[in-house]
Amino acid sequence: MDYILAFVFCGAICVIAQLIYELTSWTPGHITSLFVCIGSFLDLFHIYDRLIGIFHAGAMLPITSFGHSLMHGALEKVSEYGLLGLTMGMFDLTAAGITTAILFGFIVAIIFKPRS
Repeated sequence: MDYILAFVFCGAICVIAQLIYELTSWTPGHITSLFVCIGSFLDLFHIYDRLIGIFHAGAMLPITSFGHSLMHGALEKVSEYGLLGLTMGMFDLTAAGITTAILFGFIVAIIFKPRS
């Protein structure tokens, strides 16, 4: 049942993104940014934690989870260090993902040449 719920949640995110892409003039960058903001907003009201409880890993895979992680870490450090903790906590939970993206982007840029 966990696999089905994970598939349903991730599939719903993909369907919503595809509909936005097809019906508007937004680029994939706009849609990605929108979903990161939605994940942050849902975490602000502790809704995303409930989604994780229901859909388990399915809620941890889409791009909305990145927004959730940013906001979750920021709110945790703000309660500990005040306003200064906002930037500290924001990258605390997401540092591994950001570092990996930068590293692999660098490696791919070294290996492959652009076409134009």
